[in-house]
Amino acid sequence: MIKESLLKNENAVFSQEVLAGDYFIKVIKKGQTFRIHDIEGNQAADSLFYNANDPTERYSAMDTIREQGGLYLTAGSKLLSNENNLMLEITADTCGRHDTIGGACATESNTVRYSLDKKCMHACRDSRMLAIAENEEFGLSKRDITHNINFFMNVPVSEEGGLRFEDGISAAGKYVEMKAHMDTIFLLSNCPQLNNPCNAYKPTPVEILIWD
Repeated sequence: MIKESLLKNENAVFSQEVLAGDYFIKVIKKGQTFRIHDIEGNQAADSLFYNANDPTERYSAMDTIREQGGLYLTAGSKLLSNENNLMLEITADTCGRHDTIGGACATESNTVRYSLDKKCMHACRDSRMLAIAENEEFGLSKRDITHNINFFMNVPVSEEGGLRFEDGISAAGKYVEMKAHMDTIFLLSNCPQLNNPCNAYKPTPVEILIWD
């Protein structure tokens, strides 16, 4: 569902551009709203979310999909934790659909999906491992890299249950906004993937904005 935001960029208390292949990690306080802005279009923003006070509670694709009765996220979707608590609610969305099941690229999946010589290409799992290693204060480890959301990514599901990675349906300037219902660690890998068409084979920056 397309729903535009009423928030103004100039009123944001925080903004940061995240380059393709880079990571972003920050605590979003309860009651704050944040935006992921797809600056140039069709960029996959792979995101993980954790309870900032107890990171063993984290976003759960299974609980979210079950409770909303659908695979894709958009305005009005409520993101639930593995304890079935409300973490985040999508309050605005100008893209209209976001992937919950396509997973994140890794050196292993690059090898399986593409070819052996793609193994050493940079991947979202590498970005997350770097974020965890460089930000020990968040209390995360590699075992905490679990279900992610691929904002702006297009992964259609066939009637037989197969997945396809196709051209994105986002465009330059599209965005998704979420309100935090608990203090939430937001860990984003701005996908560097060059081998599938999700970002037209050209990874680009995204922007993060936060409002109180």
